[in-house]
Amino acid sequence: MNETTASLKDSIGRYGVWNAALRAEAPEGAGERAEAAAELERLGFGALWLGGNSAARHAAPLIGATSRIVVGTSIQSIWEHKASEAAAGFAELEVSHPGRFLLGLGVSHGPSVKGYSRPYSTMVGYLDELDRAGMRSEHRVLAALGPKMLDLSRDRAAGAIPYLVTPEHTAQARERLGDGPLLAPEFKVVLDSDPSRARATARAYLAMYLKLPNYTRNFLNLGFTDADVTGGGSDRLIDAVFAWGDDATIRARIDAFHAAGADHVALQLVEDDMTRLPREGWRRLAALLT
Repeated sequence: MNETTASLKDSIGRYGVWNAALRAEAPEGAGERAEAAAELERLGFGALWLGGNSAARHAAPLIGATSRIVVGTSIQSIWEHKASEAAAGFAELEVSHPGRFLLGLGVSHGPSVKGYSRPYSTMVGYLDELDRAGMRSEHRVLAALGPKMLDLSRDRAAGAIPYLVTPEHTAQARERLGDGPLLAPEFKVVLDSDPSRARATARAYLAMYLKLPNYTRNFLNLGFTDADVTGGGSDRLIDAVFAWGDDATIRARIDAFHAAGADHVALQLVEDDMTRLPREGWRRLAALLT
């Protein structure tokens, strides 16, 4: 493990928060987003992962409102942001706030991108451009699921930030990456102990992801069946990719990722209304992690 990656692991710690609403750009919500970021820092989270197709400009106000927490993109689509612009955005934040911004990159999904083709080769070319722009590999991570992209995360980045995965995937990814690179999977949490209600909330959110072949293919590779990934997702699938239940149960589900080899887990609270900042839920999450 190189010194920069070791320092990154220390900086972000064991837990972070993944949230798409924090990347919003509406001026009327800027104050609450800044307050929420500062509170998450006080609660002890080591990183904020900005959902959606986020970029340095979305991270900048949150970095400015905090003093130590790392802010990462999860993820920035390589199809929608030029490598030169991504490198410039990183460089600007690195000058003003060293070590506070982490560029998370991904190849997105075929149904979402016009002209989508050869994602692996395109990512290799994108990383080549970042290298030429002077951006070091230690300052970027990849949203990797399959073996080839995990290898790229190991060889051309600081590590991997897999999305919508299980501890079994984490164990396989750790074996592929080796001990050094960062492994920071995202994991979804529903703060509800009622089985029917919790699964309904989870299933409604999972629906959009079951339309994306990268995820369904990964589920099949992990031993799930076609029946698990159709009809809104089986209970077996829901229970594998979401934590729900009482605090002890949720904590045990999160701990399973660390036991499988994760350095850090990016926790996404899933509620019926995903446009609001779940600040009370974040407080409960922080409490159950202590």
